[in-house]
Amino acid sequence: MLRKLSRRLLVPAAAAALLAGALAIHSPSSADAAVPDTIPLKLTNNSGRGEPVYVYTLGTLLSTGQQGWADANGAFHAWPAGGNPPTPAPDASIAGPAAGQSKTIRIPKFSGRIYFSYGQKLVFKLTTGGLVQPAVQNPSDPNRDILFNWSEYTLNDSGLWLNSTQVDMFSAPYAVGVQRSDGSTVSTGHLKSGGYNGFFSALRGQSGGWAKLIQTRSDGTVLRALAPGYGLENGALPASVMDDYVNRVWQKYATSTLTVTPFADQPNTKYYGKVSGNVMNFTNSSGAVVTSFQKPDADSIFGCHKLLDAPNDQVRGPISRTLCAGFNRSTLLVNANQPDTSTADFYQDAVTNQYARNIHAQMADGKAYAFAFDDVGNQESLVHDAGPQQAYLTLDPFN
Repeated sequence: MLRKLSRRLLVPAAAAALLAGALAIHSPSSADAAVPDTIPLKLTNNSGRGEPVYVYTLGTLLSTGQQGWADANGAFHAWPAGGNPPTPAPDASIAGPAAGQSKTIRIPKFSGRIYFSYGQKLVFKLTTGGLVQPAVQNPSDPNRDILFNWSEYTLNDSGLWLNSTQVDMFSAPYAVGVQRSDGSTVSTGHLKSGGYNGFFSALRGQSGGWAKLIQTRSDGTVLRALAPGYGLENGALPASVMDDYVNRVWQKYATSTLTVTPFADQPNTKYYGKVSGNVMNFTNSSGAVVTSFQKPDADSIFGCHKLLDAPNDQVRGPISRTLCAGFNRSTLLVNANQPDTSTADFYQDAVTNQYARNIHAQMADGKAYAFAFDDVGNQESLVHDAGPQQAYLTLDPFN
């Protein structure tokens, strides 16, 4: 459902992709119970931390396409015009619950994010193009030394989609949930006991620069681990980090065929990949070439973009997302039929997305959004209901 959001601006392309994915899952009908304009979100602070918590509901109002923020009652406020250089945004913070307590706010029909921070309010600014979000891969970003995280959601006439995400970074632990129309409750995103420290310990023990993804504050506080795409940008990871695996994949499918069945509900829709030189060509069942991919680099793989771009269509996009999942999970050599949905095959090669591997290893239910198309094979940390009664965001312990 969710794609990697713009690193700087919320959200035209990302919101469209998110909403398109939501509508593809479930289209409204007269049989649907009406989804109200706002629903309650119960915030529970089980973090064990003593600092004050600040919460923000930011996004695009689906009824008008306006960007803005919502207050604790779910009332929408459009952002004022920004400037160049960026100007300070209005204070959109909501006081969160103290440690051991809960607080209920309301969230509107948005496609956007729910941020939370510990100890300090986040710094948001406005440009002429919209909201400037925290970009902590930049050492000079004003939010660099703040401990924070966010969830992503879409609430529309078809229901609620709410997920925990590590697509950009792994940081302050939390889980999401929804009370369904039948009264039952589901949740996801909880770490195993000791999983927070376990993740950082595992990343530190990983050779090849992966430990350099970890950011700490001057007082030694661990703040986050950046996603590997940012590690490529800042030099923490070498640009060649995935080359060996890509070369072996290219070698294998120069003499054999990769079969992609991108839609679980359409088992007869298949595409066949074969490498010729630097290109993998995909044909349909009639033998016609439908799309081609240049040999991808690590940035294309970790970001599921550039040479693995995935337009919102019915051919290239679905093939690309399948390839992206296969490269990140290193399943393309063990299974010539993709997507491989057997978790026992995931991350078994020495060359793999170690960031994603270690996140999934520490999740209580194994589910996470550790890269943009981690929903291939239903591995994502997502809750959904067409008639949500209440949403939940739980700030979890750090130990």
